[in-house]
Amino acid sequence: MARNQPLLLVQARNLITNLALPALLTDADGQLLFFNDAAAALLGRGFEEVGRLPREDWAREVGPLDDQGRALLADSAPIVSALRSGRPAHGRFRARLGETGMAEVEVSALPLLEPGHFEGALVVFWPVETAAPQTS
Repeated sequence: MARNQPLLLVQARNLITNLALPALLTDADGQLLFFNDAAAALLGRGFEEVGRLPREDWAREVGPLDDQGRALLADSAPIVSALRSGRPAHGRFRARLGETGMAEVEVSALPLLEPGHFEGALVVFWPVETAAPQTS
């Protein structure tokens, strides 16, 4: 992360670096600041390859996506909801995951708040497991 980042964002990056759950970090505008190795494994590329991305670029590349792989309006995405309301948000949508291609994912976004303003959001996500058909 760049120097002069708020301490809360530095601490959040340190936390998600050590999580086994895929996670990413954004600033208050939704710009991608970092994602961990577990997220890199799902996305098929590391943060060093991707770098920081504006929310619109991230949404176009990863999701939320419709069934044809086109970006949906990100306004209803959990991260946008968390950043606007200052409250945790959860949702499910289709995303582009590396070699897997399109997959449905669960997403939880937690706003990172300093007194008086947002610093960003910590977002965790995971592919939805499809249940095997029941046999009688």
